[in-house]
Amino acid sequence: MNRRDLIAVSAGVLALAAAPAFGQAYPNKTIRVVVPFAPGGTTDIIARVISEPLTKQLGQTVVVENKAGGGGIVGAAEVARAAPDGYTLGVATVSTSATNPAINPKTPYNPTTDFTPIINIAATPNVIAVNPNFPGHDYKAFLAELKKNPGKYSYASSGTGGIGHLLMELFKSMSGTYVTHIPYRGAGPALTDVVGGQVPMIFDNLPSALPFIKQGKLIPIVVCAPQRLKELPNVPTFKEVGLEPVNRLAYYGLVGPKGMPKEAVQKIHDATLKALEEPAVRKRIDDTGSIIIGNTPEQFAEQMKNEFAIYKKVVESAHLKLD
Repeated sequence: MNRRDLIAVSAGVLALAAAPAFGQAYPNKTIRVVVPFAPGGTTDIIARVISEPLTKQLGQTVVVENKAGGGGIVGAAEVARAAPDGYTLGVATVSTSATNPAINPKTPYNPTTDFTPIINIAATPNVIAVNPNFPGHDYKAFLAELKKNPGKYSYASSGTGGIGHLLMELFKSMSGTYVTHIPYRGAGPALTDVVGGQVPMIFDNLPSALPFIKQGKLIPIVVCAPQRLKELPNVPTFKEVGLEPVNRLAYYGLVGPKGMPKEAVQKIHDATLKALEEPAVRKRIDDTGSIIIGNTPEQFAEQMKNEFAIYKKVVESAHLKLD
């Protein structure tokens, strides 16, 4: 056996020895979870609900870091660029893995190939809600007001290319209405301005909007949900008002950079599943109006791929473009 063969054999032995060692050693330091939006939105809420039980399950601190900007692109791109060692994870949303890449040709990552899907934590309904000063407090009056005053009103979203932006643009194209888009660096600051009356309406995920709805600071108009919600029994779904293509849920799942070791993926997946079994965690997620999912990495990968394809088709058929 020549020197080259010896080196090749030695490298193979070392690789085999290192593989189980990684699985046994991981994790041995702090894990960060990048939330690609500002604090206060649904993505942030879900990440913080799961981070504490994950810390307990994995035996290492799991910290949440908010990296807002570009409708989620800034934070998602940071995850895509990170070392695939299992210590930088991100929360993938419909905005970061489907709507933004579908509408923005300059998205600096491929949502179907540049991440390692781990688990979909939860899915949530979306809602159009208005400030109490808006002249229409039910869907019929809301639609009539928009049709009577095209261009008079504006709406807030979590960011350009986000799910709230794309769903509202789809709603506008299907309902024959026009309102001006005002993007924010996350749902938190967008909600603050709608509640404060600076912007009259928002298309948002239910968990972040629901506390303001319960307090009477926002009025719900119509929801994206399979059926009417127990939290909002008097609010119709988009299917009920004849706009079924708008009737889509959001999702919140854990991903890492592409090329993560299977051992790390499996440990994080299993730890998340155990966290989701805890009654306190389930209640906190249920209380937001979200639906717990907890699927496999393969199922989440397929879901992300399908959602991107669906929104790509929406963008093309409705001729949607960035503002």
